[in-house]
Amino acid sequence: MFDFANFLPYLLNRAGARLAIAWGRDAKPLGATLQEWRVLAALSTQRPQRMSELAISTTIDRTTLSRLVTRMEESTMVVRGRSEDDGREVQIDLTAYGEQLTQRMLPLATRYETVALDGFSPAEVATFKDMLKRVFTNLDRI
Repeated sequence: MFDFANFLPYLLNRAGARLAIAWGRDAKPLGATLQEWRVLAALSTQRPQRMSELAISTTIDRTTLSRLVTRMEESTMVVRGRSEDDGREVQIDLTAYGEQLTQRMLPLATRYETVALDGFSPAEVATFKDMLKRVFTNLDRI
């Protein structure tokens, strides 16, 4: 018999939806949506990034990402520029305001991870994260 309550896609979506809803509520006063946070966080880790790299690191499809980056550029969070290596490539980077916003949001992100992983040992956390990465990679075959 099919056990929906233990079905992996349902469990992943359920946890993700709860995080997204709470994030939207708590991050709004700080000034960035969940998708904007993903772009800010990705750029704070590696900058600048080409649009194709940013789409992969944020798992936001390129069309949606392009519109999002336009809004973020209008809000002065990010800036577009041409690659020094290949002038045809557009690169995205954080502005000073984007850096400040990222720093303001880090405590919220850290709190969310801490709450979500409460009761897990450091070894369990490492294993869980490795497993999620493997699940993500496995889904390339779909």
